[in-house]
Formats: sequence, C-alpha cells, structure tokens
Amino acid sequence: MLRFKSLGSGSSGNATVVQARGGIGITHLLVDCGLGLPQLDKRLRQAGMLADQIDAIFVTHEHGDHIGCARQLALRERIPVYMSHGTYMAIGAPDFDGLLRIACDSLPFEIGALQVRPFTVPHDAREPLQLTCSDGDLRLGLLTDLGHATAHVLEQLAGCQSLLLECNHDPQMLADSIYPPFLKRRVGGAWGHLANEAAAAIAVAIQPRGLKQVLAAHLSEQNNRPEVVRRVLASALGCAEADILVADGPNGSGWLSA
Repeated sequence: MLRFKSLGSGSSGNATVVQARGGIGITHLLVDCGLGLPQLDKRLRQAGMLADQIDAIFVTHEHGDHIGCARQLALRERIPVYMSHGTYMAIGAPDFDGLLRIACDSLPFEIGALQVRPFTVPHDAREPLQLTCSDGDLRLGLLTDLGHATAHVLEQLAGCQSLLLECNHDPQMLADSIYPPFLKRRVGGAWGHLANEAAAAIAVAIQPRGLKQVLAAHLSEQNNRPEVVRRVLASALGCAEADILVADGPNGSGWLSA
C-alpha cells in the first residue's frame, strides 16, 4: 500500500508525506519541510500523524520554502535527513549530529517499506533533486521546482501511477503580473518553474507508461488559478476537469492512494 498527502504546497511552504505499508510495518517519508515547526506539527496532527512517526526526511533543495525547519525537526525527533551534497553546502554545511545522509542522482535507497530514487532536475539551486517512491508494486513521482523537463526527468518518471506535479504559473498571468522583469525571467526561464502547459506536456509524455493520477502542486498564488490548471491538464490528458486534483498552500491535499 502506497499513499501520499501534501501538507502544504506553494511559495508559503512545501511538505508532503509519503506512506508505505509492507511486511515490516508502516514507513513515513517527509519530502521537504518548508514550514515552521509549530505549523508542521499542526498539519501532521490534522493528517492523523505525529512527528515521531516520520522515519526520514528528504530535502529536495535549499530554498526556504522547501528546507524550512528540516534541521530543527531532525534534531528534535532524531530523524535521518537525506539531501544532495550541493544542497548541504548551500545551507552552510550545518551540524546534523550524525543524522545527515547524502543522496545522489539515480542512486536508489530504502527507508523501511519505501524504495526511493532521487534524480536531478534543472532548477536554480546548487544540486536539486526530485524523487520517485515505490512500495515494490506502485510508484509515485514527486516533481516540483524545475524550469523544464529533460529526457532524464521523463525517464525517471516512467511507470509512475501517480504524480505530484508542479503547475506553477500561467504564462500570460506571469507576463501581466506586478513581478519585476528579472523575477519574471527567473520564474519563466529554463531553470525556474513549470508553466501549466509544460507541466501538462510532462504528464502526457508519461501517461502511456502507466500514469493514472495527477496532483497539481506548487501553484503560484499570484500567477495561477486552480481552475486554469484543471482546464489545461484535463484538456491535455483527455479527462474531466474534476479528475485533476490540486494542492494548495494552507491545506495541501487529502490522503491519496498512489
């Protein structure tokens, strides 16, 4: 059994719980920790969990809306933390008191009942990683914070039944926004964030290889709308708009089976 839940998604903070149930029990992986510690504790309780149930933390990159309270939580609960060497250096190489684990592109590892496979993505961070998670049967992809999809990204996502997918912005809304020109170039550039149509193209590319469910995530509060995302993804995937799920900043999503 593999399921997942966004605890929050967007520039206000990103965190997702992945849960696997196997013969050795239940495993919980927290992917990103971009919230304050009290807020994270609150959202875990709302999800029916406590922080001491988390078996490991995976940090995708060093930006504040992703790394957040990862070190505080790890030290408080004695939880191993996985991140790339580049991410570790980008945050100043702090002391994790023996809890740090270095993750590398395409080098899988196991956490309890979960099989985790990190992979590199093009984003303006030191060494960003995204990941897939599997219980040995089902496969989940988590893909946010990238400017475009490389062949490597698409290959790593092949075979995923479920995908948490960045749908950051609508290009016209971004162009018309009050963002300064440099920020518009960063967000819309090849090392920034995915536009809705680019996200839809990723989903379409892996759809023939098993994709059944998409949770749109990391929507810009200023430059996107859930209804726009649903329309673009549904049109591209040939499904009803109601079939497209959307995570938001304050509430994330409900628990979803992969």
